[in-house]
Amino acid sequence: MLAEDSVLLREGLIGLLERCGHRVVAAVGDARALVSAVEEHTPDIVVTDVRMPPGFQDEGLHAAVRLRERRPALPVLVLSQYVQRTYAADLLDSGDGTGVGYLLKDRVGQVEEFVSALGRVADGGTVVDPEVVRQLLRRRRDPLEQLTPREREVLALVAEGRSNGAIAQELVVTEAAIGKHIGSILTKLDLPVTDRTHRRVLAVLAYLRS
Repeated sequence: MLAEDSVLLREGLIGLLERCGHRVVAAVGDARALVSAVEEHTPDIVVTDVRMPPGFQDEGLHAAVRLRERRPALPVLVLSQYVQRTYAADLLDSGDGTGVGYLLKDRVGQVEEFVSALGRVADGGTVVDPEVVRQLLRRRRDPLEQLTPREREVLALVAEGRSNGAIAQELVVTEAAIGKHIGSILTKLDLPVTDRTHRRVLAVLAYLRS
C-alpha cells in the first residue's frame, strides 16, 4: 500500500516495487484515502509520505499512527523530505513497537538500500535513516561522550536495523569484534542486552529519543 502525493514519485515507486517482485495493491495521494485503502485491502506493509494534502503538514504520519493503533502489527515505512525528530519518535512509539521505518526520501534513490529496508520492516524489524540517528545523537551529549568513534559508527548501524554480520561487512571487521562493540555500547548506555534484533534497535532508539 503506497501513499504519496507527488504523482511522479508515486508512479516511480510503483514501478520500482513491482520490478522487485512486490505487488502494490493500492496507491493514493492523501491521508484520508490511505486510511480507507488500508481498511479495504489489508496490505502487508504501508509506505507513506509524511506531508500530504490537504495541509501538507504531517497528515501521512498521523494516518500511519492511527492505522497502527487499530492494527498494532501493521508494518509502516514512512518517507520524509526532512529529519523531524518528533515524527520519528511518534512513529516508533506507535503500534506494538515492531515493523516500523523512517527513511529520508533521498534513500529511495539508493534502490538496494530502500528495498532492503522495506523487507526488514515488513518482517517486523525497525529501520531508521542514518541522518535521523545522527541528529538524535547530537541531542544527547552524556553518556554518549563515553562512546569511541567506532562505537558511534556501530550504534548508527544498529539503529538502522543491521545485523551483526551486516555491520561487520560494512565496517570490514569480524563479527566477533562487532559483538564486543555492541556489548560495550549497551553497557555504557545502560541498555538491556537481548538476542532479538528489533528489541535491541528499539532499546537504542528509546535511549536516543529520551
